Amino acid sequence: MPIRATKRGAERTPLDADVDVLICGASFAGLAVARELAGSGARVMVVDRYEIGERQTSACAAPTDWLHNLGLQASIRQTFGDLLVHTGKSTIRYGLPWTFSTFDYRELCALLADQGEFTFETAKVESIDRGALHAVTTDRGELRAPIVVDALGWRRVLGRDMRIQPPEARLSRGLEVHPAGTGADLELWIDPKVIRAGYGWSFPAADEVRVGVGSFDPNDHVKEPTVALAEQLDVPPVGYQGNWIPHQLRPAVSEDVFFTGDSAGHCLPLTAEGIRTAFYFGLAAGREIRAVIDGRHTRAQALAAYGAFSASHARAYRWLLNFQHCVGPMNDRGLVDPVMRLVNRRWWIHYFFNRYLAVAPPSFAGPAPARTPAALAR
Repeated sequence: MPIRATKRGAERTPLDADVDVLICGASFAGLAVARELAGSGARVMVVDRYEIGERQTSACAAPTDWLHNLGLQASIRQTFGDLLVHTGKSTIRYGLPWTFSTFDYRELCALLADQGEFTFETAKVESIDRGALHAVTTDRGELRAPIVVDALGWRRVLGRDMRIQPPEARLSRGLEVHPAGTGADLELWIDPKVIRAGYGWSFPAADEVRVGVGSFDPNDHVKEPTVALAEQLDVPPVGYQGNWIPHQLRPAVSEDVFFTGDSAGHCLPLTAEGIRTAFYFGLAAGREIRAVIDGRHTRAQALAAYGAFSASHARAYRWLLNFQHCVGPMNDRGLVDPVMRLVNRRWWIHYFFNRYLAVAPPSFAGPAPARTPAALAR
């Protein structure tokens, strides 16, 4: 069970600090930002309402090269070179041009956090008062920094613009169970008997199987379909976790705050893959912030550069969203099976998946910056 952030009793000490960079959110995106600031000499603080690695909300799988290039390969639990797709009428095996791996969330977060240099506090971030020195209010007190990152997720807590709320907002919803078990294949169900506008999945991870259902329509509930899919696979529906998933790109910069990961809508439409994009845009934000610390950019220049970098991916996101809109109507017309069979050509699979990987390529993840001797000695 996740450990709640809000400290209690004698541990609930007031927070009142001035730092150079305040990163709100301690999952994939926030820790990627912190990684890029190691050895910079900046006073970096990361704050989250949960302890690092305590609140898994996804199936935890990513292209293997991303995990290797970030130095996170020790967290890998299982690697797959094929994708098995069930349409309700047939099962099609696609040979991928690159591999995909499931990983252990707690271990990955620990490995990624170890590449950074920061102080960490557990607190619930509530609001921000903007200025040359931003003041962020938490349930334990106020934190101040000239550079603030919102990596808190789809609620976009520190943004007054583009606030979204389900079910009216452009959000998908997903639910997953984590029973003990094993499996050999990475599997998807694009089948109206599982969910009309969405898909089901089974991602084995060594000694557990992550089984879930995601719906592109936030009005469609996913608990019953998830239980039904687990029963179909003869595994118990235990270990529930779920979340809302943004499927629309949002401004990555607003009112002098950096937004990354789900708070900027960086989760990819159609596939709902948000881990490698959280790494990708988190690294990009961290590098721009590093330029400010090093005196190469002003804060305004870094914000503009990062905002433009995120916006430059809008076309790819629009294409994926267009394909996402087609899933429900294709299921209604019984077209999913013939279409999935039609594209089962090696050249097409390699072309599509390589183009898809290029939206956030693993080559973007270089070696971690060197930490200071004091950090290495800890």
